[in-house]
Amino acid sequence: MTESRKKGELSKTAQSYCEQWMKEQIYGTRKEIYSKYMEKGIQMEDEAISMVETNYEYPFLFKNEKYFENDFMTGTPDIILPDMIRDTKCSWDCFSFPLFDTELDKGYYWQMQGYMGLTDRPSASVDYCLLNTPEDLDKFALDYSECEMKYRVKSFAVEYDADAVQRIYNRVEDCRDYIKSKLG
Repeated sequence: MTESRKKGELSKTAQSYCEQWMKEQIYGTRKEIYSKYMEKGIQMEDEAISMVETNYEYPFLFKNEKYFENDFMTGTPDIILPDMIRDTKCSWDCFSFPLFDTELDKGYYWQMQGYMGLTDRPSASVDYCLLNTPEDLDKFALDYSECEMKYRVKSFAVEYDADAVQRIYNRVEDCRDYIKSKLG
C-alpha cells in the first residue's frame, strides 16, 4: 500500500509485486519464500494462540482454517471471534519483540483491514508473542518462560476503516491496470 512518488503511478514496491505475480502466472509456479523467522511463526502458531487465550482469559480459542476471498483480496485470519479477529505474530527474540512500540507496523495494519473486510468484523487485534525458539531453528535461543506475561504478549487494536478497505480495492484495480499494460 505504499504510495508512489509520482502521482498516478504504482509504487516501485507494488510494481515489483505485480511483476512477480505475472511471472508466477506465466511459468506456473510460485516463488518460494523461506526464512527461519517465518518458520518459527509456523511452528509456534498453536502455542501463540494458547498464549493469547491465557493472557486475555478466553475460554477456548480455535485456530481458524477457513480461507476467505472476494474480488479484491484473500486471507486466513488466525482467530475469528463474533465481534473481532485476532492475528498472532511470533517475534524471533526479545530484540524483535515490540515491547516499547506504540504503533502497529503499517503492513499489519493493512492486513487487518483486509481481514476485517473479508470477515465483516468491526475490530481486530495483532498479538505479538515472545516464545522460546525451537532448537532446530536456533540452538542458542534464549528461554523466555520465566518472564512475566506482560513482557511476552503485546497487542495492537485496529478498528475497521471502510475508507482504508476502499483504498485496498482501488490499489488492486491499479495493479490490474498495470498488469494489463505489461501483458497486453
